[in-house]
Amino acid sequence: MAIGFSQTLGQLTALEVKSGTILGIDSLRDEKGLVLIFHEPKCPFALLYQDRITSLVQKFSPQGIAFALVNPETGTSEEELKALKEFLDTHQVQIPYLLDSSDTWISEFKVSKIPEAVVLISGIAGLEVAYKGAIDNNPQAASAVSERYLERALTQITKGMTPEVPQVRAVGCTIRSY
Repeated sequence: MAIGFSQTLGQLTALEVKSGTILGIDSLRDEKGLVLIFHEPKCPFALLYQDRITSLVQKFSPQGIAFALVNPETGTSEEELKALKEFLDTHQVQIPYLLDSSDTWISEFKVSKIPEAVVLISGIAGLEVAYKGAIDNNPQAASAVSERYLERALTQITKGMTPEVPQVRAVGCTIRSY
């Protein structure tokens, strides 16, 4: 059972920070799906998840799942973009990093926390949200994680199944605008 969305989902676009180009959501997805993770380097929770996000990308990209980070809080000034590019270089972020400077993406997906994941898959009417919420159940200590919500949802999707748990409340930094 997919989580609802508006008909404008396929029209979402954003500035990709590393390349400086505008990308549409349709150009980001892969064969089996697209994971959007809402992110902001100033959020300590996002930094705690950095290695876990990289591990998920490495595990699921070869299985037809694309990933992108979406930043709803950084502006488009030259200083802000420079700082963001330095972060991406330092942390060797290899996936698209999008700016949601108009809050369109957070409004569309009703995202309120950083990090919060949204998994999109192809459905009858276009893209559908198959999972939304927390990455796992322990933002502070990767070694203490006992529930890997996003990983479980992606494993089920790659096996052609619908995620058993389509939504889990995310924990993290509250997004300032919405």
